[in-house]
Amino acid sequence: MPSPTPTRSCRFCKEKVEEVDFKRPSTLHSIVSDKGTIRPRRVTGTCRRHQNQVEVAVKRAREMALLPNASR
Repeated sequence: MPSPTPTRSCRFCKEKVEEVDFKRPSTLHSIVSDKGTIRPRRVTGTCRRHQNQVEVAVKRAREMALLPNASR
Protein backbone atom coordinates (compact mmCIF):
# COMPACT_ATOMS: atom_id res chain seq x y z
CA MET A 1 0.00 0.00 0.00
CA PRO A 2 1.48 3.41 -0.91
CA SER A 3 2.06 6.01 1.76
CA PRO A 4 -0.81 8.49 2.21
CA THR A 5 1.43 11.54 1.94
CA PRO A 6 3.74 12.08 -1.00
CA THR A 7 7.43 12.27 -0.23
CA ARG A 8 8.96 15.68 -0.71
CA SER A 9 12.47 16.34 -1.77
CA CYS A 10 14.69 18.82 0.03
CA ARG A 11 14.60 22.21 -1.67
CA PHE A 12 18.06 23.05 -0.34
CA CYS A 13 19.45 19.92 -2.00
CA LYS A 14 17.67 20.88 -5.25
CA GLU A 15 19.26 24.33 -5.17
CA LYS A 16 22.62 22.75 -4.16
CA VAL A 17 22.93 24.88 -1.04
CA GLU A 18 25.99 23.87 0.96
CA GLU A 19 25.04 25.72 4.14
CA VAL A 20 21.85 27.52 5.14
CA ASP A 21 22.65 31.15 5.89
CA PHE A 22 20.97 33.00 8.76
CA LYS A 23 21.40 36.32 6.93
CA ARG A 24 18.68 35.36 4.43
CA PRO A 25 15.46 35.61 6.43
CA SER A 26 13.36 35.20 3.29
CA THR A 27 14.37 31.54 3.02
CA LEU A 28 13.94 30.97 6.74
CA HIS A 29 10.58 32.72 6.87
CA SER A 30 8.87 29.91 4.95
CA ILE A 31 10.15 27.31 7.43
CA VAL A 32 8.98 29.17 10.53
CA SER A 33 5.25 28.92 11.30
CA ASP A 34 2.94 31.81 12.17
CA LYS A 35 3.43 31.08 15.86
CA GLY A 36 7.19 31.29 15.49
CA THR A 37 8.00 27.60 15.77
CA ILE A 38 10.29 25.80 13.36
CA ARG A 39 8.30 23.42 11.18
CA PRO A 40 9.38 19.76 11.34
CA ARG A 41 11.08 17.84 8.56
CA ARG A 42 7.99 15.84 7.71
CA VAL A 43 6.11 19.05 6.94
CA THR A 44 8.79 20.99 5.07
CA GLY A 45 10.41 18.02 3.35
CA THR A 46 13.98 19.07 4.14
CA CYS A 47 16.64 16.43 4.66
CA ARG A 48 18.21 15.81 8.05
CA ARG A 49 21.42 17.67 7.26
CA HIS A 50 19.69 20.82 6.08
CA GLN A 51 17.07 20.69 8.84
CA ASN A 52 19.85 20.84 11.43
CA GLN A 53 21.39 23.79 9.59
CA VAL A 54 17.97 25.49 9.44
CA GLU A 55 17.52 25.13 13.20
CA VAL A 56 20.88 26.76 13.88
CA ALA A 57 20.24 29.49 11.29
CA VAL A 58 16.81 30.34 12.73
CA LYS A 59 18.23 30.56 16.24
CA ARG A 60 21.03 32.83 15.05
CA ALA A 61 18.61 34.99 13.06
CA ARG A 62 16.44 35.38 16.16
CA GLU A 63 19.49 36.36 18.18
CA MET A 64 20.38 39.04 15.60
CA ALA A 65 16.71 40.18 15.48
CA LEU A 66 16.30 39.24 11.82
CA LEU A 67 13.40 36.94 12.71
CA PRO A 68 10.88 37.45 15.49
CA ASN A 69 10.76 34.97 18.37
CA ALA A 70 6.98 34.74 18.15
CA SER A 71 4.22 36.72 16.54
CA ARG A 72 1.41 38.14 18.61
